[in-house]
Amino acid sequence: MINTLIFLVAVLSIIVIMLTIMVFAMTRQIGILFERISPVGAMINDSGPEIGSASPSFDLTSLNGGDVKIGYKGDKSTLVFFLSPTCPICNKLLPAIKSIQSSEARSLNVILASDGDATKHREFIQKHDITDFPYVLSQPLGTTYRVSRLPFAVLLNKDGVVLAKGLVNTREQLDSLFNAAETGYASIQDLAKQNTIN
Repeated sequence: MINTLIFLVAVLSIIVIMLTIMVFAMTRQIGILFERISPVGAMINDSGPEIGSASPSFDLTSLNGGDVKIGYKGDKSTLVFFLSPTCPICNKLLPAIKSIQSSEARSLNVILASDGDATKHREFIQKHDITDFPYVLSQPLGTTYRVSRLPFAVLLNKDGVVLAKGLVNTREQLDSLFNAAETGYASIQDLAKQNTIN
């Protein structure tokens, strides 16, 4: 009888240990899954200039040299990408920004924007080899677009009208700004609502 009880306690202990290991492994896998699956589309910010409205105009100077105009009529669309040297997601998206600039150079100007100490930003520019981009420091620019979290992007058309904007944590969310401009819907959620109504 005692031997049977000892055996059953040992078996139950092994089962509890195995279940604990399985719960730990499942928790880890769920964490990885949430990290890989991001929200579809940029997270739209409702404050600041509305989508479809004219952007305020800015005359700025690039840290890489030259004057930068934002919100004016021109021959290309403009993507203003707000970033920070201390933002790891911004750093992760820089190759995507370079790729977009390279593939869309005929129809798009990409402008990097931030604020703060120019020295740190110059070091950041050299470290990431982004000397080919206009890079502006302007607190009023970020305040106007109500940039509260980074990375944030604003897409303007040739006439300086806001086509799309939002928080962009992945390449897919960055691409969603261009999709929004093409479809006329600020987000995939807006498109789904419209299809539900129809």
